[in-house]
Amino acid sequence: MKAIVVRQYGGPEVLRYEEVPDPEPKPGEVLLKVRVAGFNYADVMMRMGFYKGGPRPPYIPGFEVCGTVIRLCHGVTGVQEGARVLAFPDPSATVGGYAQLVAISAQRLFPAPASLSDQEAGAFPIVFLTAYMALRMAGRAAPGKSVLIHSAGGGVGTAAVQIAKQLGLRIFATASSDEKLERVKTLGADATINYQRDDFVEEVRRQTSGRGIDVILEMVGGEVFDKSLQCLAPLGRLVAVGIASARVPKADVAQLLYGNLSVVGIHLGKLFNRPDLIGEALEHLNRWIAEKKIKPVVGPAFPLREAAAAHALVSDRKNYGKVILLPE
Repeated sequence: MKAIVVRQYGGPEVLRYEEVPDPEPKPGEVLLKVRVAGFNYADVMMRMGFYKGGPRPPYIPGFEVCGTVIRLCHGVTGVQEGARVLAFPDPSATVGGYAQLVAISAQRLFPAPASLSDQEAGAFPIVFLTAYMALRMAGRAAPGKSVLIHSAGGGVGTAAVQIAKQLGLRIFATASSDEKLERVKTLGADATINYQRDDFVEEVRRQTSGRGIDVILEMVGGEVFDKSLQCLAPLGRLVAVGIASARVPKADVAQLLYGNLSVVGIHLGKLFNRPDLIGEALEHLNRWIAEKKIKPVVGPAFPLREAAAAHALVSDRKNYGKVILLPE
């Protein structure tokens, strides 16, 4: 089969399109033909060697696919050949979803929503689960509260805006261009901030009459994390869902203590050992999809062999929506 192989940490150029042996499923696993591989910013962090617990080269990246079951191994029940499924390869494994085929535990499979196309299904699970868990579980978002969503034009951001709308939140969104922000408004954002042009701390204070924000989704780290803490209202919660800048922030405990503030981290990969939580989240998300209240925003779609170009695009912040890869 063809797959993307990372043989050393580095820039997008280390993503090599190669012929590799077909995977052989073990007992309890299935073999999938990959229809769509989802791109996540964590793939960039892994490629650069910055992802804690990530695989060491050589490895095949990718921990999210939409695929078709083509073979069942011994011990697999509840899954049929030909089923279209969502699958989540272990982020720490050396064999992931940037490939034509993937062998994976049947316990890491979920039915793909019937109303979504292959590309929509491939763009759906990680970003919507991350956003849902961040808002509902970690952020404890409630109707009437406010939320600030950073990088709102990206995969997690576009999902979070739609989910926040369903939760009855007042939505503040940041992005790197007015064009992205105009599109984010169509998803339900109430107020938008171009962080390339305006200081988002000053804008939040101005637009909330100095009160601040109840819940913040922060995925950059570094200075953005520090400035976001300044935007929190009393009893506010900052939910860290990523460290895209690779600059690990350090929270000032005195600032949290005297401001009655909370910082919560959420790592979706670590939650797959809690199928009760994942199942509950998917139940809500699938219902909203069926009711046409939310929908994956599919961004640029690249052939698998052009994975390096996909990584470069996202690193340059030129994408809107969820980037996906299509095995030939």
